[in-house]
Amino acid sequence: MIVSLHVATGALGGSLIRSRLGSLPLGLLLHLAGDRMPHEDIADRDFEIGSGIAAVLLLAAVRGPFDPAVTGALAASSPDLEHVVRFLRPGGRKHFPSHRLHGWHRSGGVPAPVQLFLAGFLIGIILRSG
Repeated sequence: MIVSLHVATGALGGSLIRSRLGSLPLGLLLHLAGDRMPHEDIADRDFEIGSGIAAVLLLAAVRGPFDPAVTGALAASSPDLEHVVRFLRPGGRKHFPSHRLHGWHRSGGVPAPVQLFLAGFLIGIILRSG
């Protein structure tokens, strides 16, 4: 799943349970589920990173930095940091289960543009409801 959709699903989960603390494990579980869904990734890493950061910043600006939607978004997208930050992979090994277990992260399925549209749609709903 693309980063901005991880952000959006985490934000949705956090906003639904309305608990900062509860949004953290829920966000991680949503990341696992998103990686299990067959999907295309975006080849442009800068776009992936930039769109994810922009989505989190927008949520934080509108709902406040400690809103459960923001903490859920951060929790759901944080496992992907190990794809870009080397020190999070000692010895080169990834640690998050859906990144480490062979066959969990599946290609094909939902095209990247559809995921990007869905992320924008979900974030728009969350912003409007907050």
